[in-house]
Amino acid sequence: MKKYKFVKEYELKASVKMLYPYFSTAVGLQEWFADEVQNIDSHTFRFHWDNEDHIGTITSQRIGKSIKFEFDKDKNPQNPSYIEFRLDHNDLTNSTFVRITDYSNETDEEELNELWDGLIHKLKEIVGG
Repeated sequence: MKKYKFVKEYELKASVKMLYPYFSTAVGLQEWFADEVQNIDSHTFRFHWDNEDHIGTITSQRIGKSIKFEFDKDKNPQNPSYIEFRLDHNDLTNSTFVRITDYSNETDEEELNELWDGLIHKLKEIVGG
């Protein structure tokens, strides 16, 4: 199945220090991203959404800057799905910009826009940004 790369950037009125745990810890991700998130080990998480479990492995991480999770790599080791979160702080506006890259089997851009807009809206309500 062909994969689609969706990229979108969001502005949040919160510091990187405050936001980064929401992208990099099971507790933080569970608050806004998935129904349930559990650590399997220091680099592997079990994400539960839509009544299914998905195993996500951290394949790239720069503390306070970015984190990338590859999903279900055992099903497609040559071309795994992934989600990457990149954070960039703008001192002029005192905002943090979050760039989301969602590389998956979902090819409907409108549906992906709605999904991520809703998730980020939920995150903004939590952090007040």
